[in-house]
Amino acid sequence: MRTPSISLTPEGWPSIILATVATLTFALLHWVVLTVLGLIAVALLINFFRDPERFVPAEPGLAVAPADGKVIKVGSAIDPMSGETRTVVCIFMNVFNVHVNRACVAGKVEAMRYWEGKFINASFDKASEDNERLAVQVTDEDKLRWTMVQIAGLVARRIIPWAEKGDRVRRGQRYGMIKFGSRVDVYLPEGYQPAVVVGNRTTAGQTVIARRVE
Repeated sequence: MRTPSISLTPEGWPSIILATVATLTFALLHWVVLTVLGLIAVALLINFFRDPERFVPAEPGLAVAPADGKVIKVGSAIDPMSGETRTVVCIFMNVFNVHVNRACVAGKVEAMRYWEGKFINASFDKASEDNERLAVQVTDEDKLRWTMVQIAGLVARRIIPWAEKGDRVRRGQRYGMIKFGSRVDVYLPEGYQPAVVVGNRTTAGQTVIARRVE
């Protein structure tokens, strides 16, 4: 499992450096409009690739949000890894959200599956079936299986995994990111119920999205 830097993800540095060099060049050439646009681009890139630390709840029987964003669906859907109908929580990330994704529970990465696909708006239901996506299945300490699906969106063009099959992840640990706006779906196992509703805002690694039913 890779551990990115605390402040900015390593994947962001090439884009940030390129934009900074271009902006400095525009400034030296006294191209005012392009310099201003370059400064805006650098600021947006730094904002997008930021990777803040999070305070992960330690209470047992919880699942945390895998992404910063807005809950756009809480309902039933077919888990792409098991083929079973499960409760799903879908979180949409816009371009201003932190795009580092975190494991919702502690456990072992049992399987990963990638699908090529389209790049339609990730807020649409059909994005979970038509878009480029990467599913990660984690078996938790109680042998329950969780599926987290990273879905590329209208602007997103690259899903970056940091986890590999066989890795053990902690609750709230970084496991990947999606560049430039997208969505993460979490399929809950039996015995857990959603702790969020449509419209709630989530913070990756901190917001509780599901609780074990006692």
